[in-house]
Formats: sequence, C-alpha cells, structure tokens
Amino acid sequence: MAFAGDWDPLPMHVDEAAADRGAFGGLIASGLHTLAIAVRLTVDALVSHTAVYAGREIRSVRMHRPVRPGMTLTGTVTIVEQRLRDDGRGVVVWEIALVDDAGGPVLTMATDSLVDRRP
Repeated sequence: MAFAGDWDPLPMHVDEAAADRGAFGGLIASGLHTLAIAVRLTVDALVSHTAVYAGREIRSVRMHRPVRPGMTLTGTVTIVEQRLRDDGRGVVVWEIALVDDAGGPVLTMATDSLVDRRP
C-alpha cells in the first residue's frame, strides 16, 4: 500500500473498507505498481547484464487481472526482435509477462531498448 499511497492513492489500493465494497471485492495493487514490479524483475534478471543504454518505448501494456495482497508474481522475458540501426547500435524488442501463483497472466507488455553491439 505504500506505493499506492504515494503514487496512485485510489481507495481500491489504500482503503481496505472501501476496497471491500468496490468492484474488485478487496484491496488490489495499483497497475502502476505492477508495471514497476515487471520492470524491476526485468532489470534484475536481464537488462543489468546486457549492453542496454536506453529504453525507447513501452507499448502494448495490458493488465489481465488484479494483483492482490500476498500474491507471488513470476516474470518471463522473451526477445522477439533484434535489428541493427544505421549508427551500428541495435534495437531489441522484449515481451514481458507477469503471472500469478496459479500461472495466470497478470500483466503483459512489449518494450523496445537501444543496445550497444559487442566489438
């Protein structure tokens, strides 16, 4: 709830009583928080070990279902495209997915990153 309190303070994220009466029947994580988790997992597992020097685009973000307190999220990253630019650097397109404890999709998105090439 700390993230939502600072960045997305809607009742469904920060007020348990109001969330219980709301459309989701209880507290849910902010979609922005879920997106931030996906980015952090991607950076820790992959991006920090590559020659990425800039993110270029985040697209196709989809929230499939609410994230509830206590859920464990697992992420996957798939490289779906690589191409060279005229300046000799590259573009990598990643598809990122978060799933819940049961393996159901929570969030999917695609991102484009600019990367340096190995000599």
